[in-house]
Amino acid sequence: MDNIIDAHLVNVNGRILDRKSMGEDLFWAIRGGGGASFGVILQWRIKLVTVPETVTYFKVGGTIEEGATGIVHQWMHIAHNLPEELFIRVQPQVVPAGDHKTVNVSFTALFLGSAEQLLPLMERLFPKLELLPEDCREMSWVESTLLWADFPSGTPVSTLLNRTVMPAYGKFKSDYVRNYITKKGLNQIWRKMIEVEKVIMQWNPYGEMMSRIPETATPFPHRSGVKFMIQYIVVWFEDGNEASEKYNGLVRSMYEFMTPFVTNLPRESFLNYRDLEIGNTTDAYRTYSGARVYGIKYFKDNFERLVRVKTAVDPGDFFRNLQSVPPNKCHLDTNNDKN
Repeated sequence: MDNIIDAHLVNVNGRILDRKSMGEDLFWAIRGGGGASFGVILQWRIKLVTVPETVTYFKVGGTIEEGATGIVHQWMHIAHNLPEELFIRVQPQVVPAGDHKTVNVSFTALFLGSAEQLLPLMERLFPKLELLPEDCREMSWVESTLLWADFPSGTPVSTLLNRTVMPAYGKFKSDYVRNYITKKGLNQIWRKMIEVEKVIMQWNPYGEMMSRIPETATPFPHRSGVKFMIQYIVVWFEDGNEASEKYNGLVRSMYEFMTPFVTNLPRESFLNYRDLEIGNTTDAYRTYSGARVYGIKYFKDNFERLVRVKTAVDPGDFFRNLQSVPPNKCHLDTNNDKN
């Protein structure tokens, strides 16, 4: 959203608008505010960024018995302050370990540069990971996207043209962390993960460029002060309501357990991981207060400006869904607490 420089949108009157004709308020709103609340987006014009011919990828990890907790604790203190050329994701996941279960933590990274440049940087900034030359793989940026998508090594780039969707069910939730989690807290999280077992978490660090952009620059407000974002993931292949209830219950249990470790008032969420459980509205019950429950979690104070834009461009609320931005006519109750 930060690199979008123009767009074409069909508005409620059927007109096709570009940035100039839609105006800066609407252009602001559709870049991170949920474009479906305001019209039909036909195309984006995006400012590209330069990447070097060679990037470096690595994926290493270990179990909590092998010292992963201490490594995660150091990552938490440095990941949001790493140079913008380096991104390191943490993914804790339950794995079998003989006759019991444990948590394995993987550290997956992309560096815009060579392994020769990366290794001394890692030794200085993230020594606990003990990254070795043989852990690093140099390639083009487009080749690295295959590894991030968990394709096997050597998969041809042409695979990216295959749009076949795996037949599976899934539930996703999100959180933001602004305060460091202690080692004691991490150990509590690992025990809960072993209890629910099927839920995977991805911890994606923010910082650097994200922190330099003001919260009001776009509707996306999760900027300065965010250490990392959590995505909760559970995927299953069984049909039926019983399986759905089971797996949704597992991710819901993990999400509730994480309450003390994440943001509150509001408990921030990422719009792209749509989660109807944090609040939703229906045609039969569509009020400002109902929409504000999820609106402030996705947009914080930017929600109010989004409502004003919606009122100006779609006062009849033609473009709506269970978590869309409402127009002013829905302002029936503005005293809802930030929960």
